[in-house]
Amino acid sequence: MNDLILGWDVGGAHLKRAVLAPDGTLLSVDMAACPLWQGLDQLDIAMAALPPVAGRSVATMTGELTDLWPDRATGVAGLSAALVERLGPDLRIYAGRAGFIGGTDAAAHAGDVASANWHATGAAIARLLGDGVLMDIGSTTSDIIHFAGKHICFRGYADCERLESGELVYSGAVRTPVMALAATLPFRGRPVPLMAEHFATTADIHRLTGALPEGADLHPTADGGPKTREASARRLLRMVGRDLGPATLEEAERLAASAAEMQLHRLHRALALVLSAGAVPLGAPLVGAGVGRFLVRELAVRSGRPYLDGGLVLAGTTTLASAAADCAPAVAVGHLAIA
Repeated sequence: MNDLILGWDVGGAHLKRAVLAPDGTLLSVDMAACPLWQGLDQLDIAMAALPPVAGRSVATMTGELTDLWPDRATGVAGLSAALVERLGPDLRIYAGRAGFIGGTDAAAHAGDVASANWHATGAAIARLLGDGVLMDIGSTTSDIIHFAGKHICFRGYADCERLESGELVYSGAVRTPVMALAATLPFRGRPVPLMAEHFATTADIHRLTGALPEGADLHPTADGGPKTREASARRLLRMVGRDLGPATLEEAERLAASAAEMQLHRLHRALALVLSAGAVPLGAPLVGAGVGRFLVRELAVRSGRPYLDGGLVLAGTTTLASAAADCAPAVAVGHLAIA
């Protein structure tokens, strides 16, 4: 059992772990909520929520971005030290362009380690497919990664560079505040300015459209209320100054459809920017990953490209394909450690 490879993706909101056999067979995938901004004890709580498994650990991270630390470099140093303490001194950390490094060496490679999980997923998918574009739409962000000849082709590496290139979009399927999607939304025939308040999130939108996958929304809602269609409608209507009752559930559903379209439009523009920067063959697939990959399917239709499920590519079978897609960086970093 000690020959097992444990791939970890340590985010600021979720902890994800994939367990692989030495030959690369995916054995299990698990995810737990991990609001790391509340303290490192949340990492312990999340780890305790996963089934116990012994093996050799490799990790990638984005949790260094949380305001638990004053900057990314300090976050990489602090989070890597915490992981070594919990996963053991043999922990290897993925440093993107620099490959795998020792856990105690992460602070010296902070620029390569910080938020490199997109690089892990892209590199693993590229090795398996050769050519295409990966869109990993998670709960909070979306990564758009062109790959060709079994290698990833990126214009930006650090978050600031990737934001400028369109390869990183801060729009996800669950945690994004609705006020970040648009300045106005149509309601009763008028463009209504959205209230700049954290009343509702994209989870509410996609719950009302019926697209939100089961198990995708692991964090409390904006108001701490229930995760029902009625409660989502109540939260979303607040964004346009309305209440459920005077306004109907059907009106909230139409409002959600408009908001979802705004999000799709933004993601489509970013995809078009990435496609325009490289010679991506028209037949090259759009590969979907993350809990928001239902959006990638729609974007594949709009861009006239075939769609491939990234979970099936990473898992190799349908049994764990859905879980592998939800936790793609964890599965990918495990594959890269074996290759």
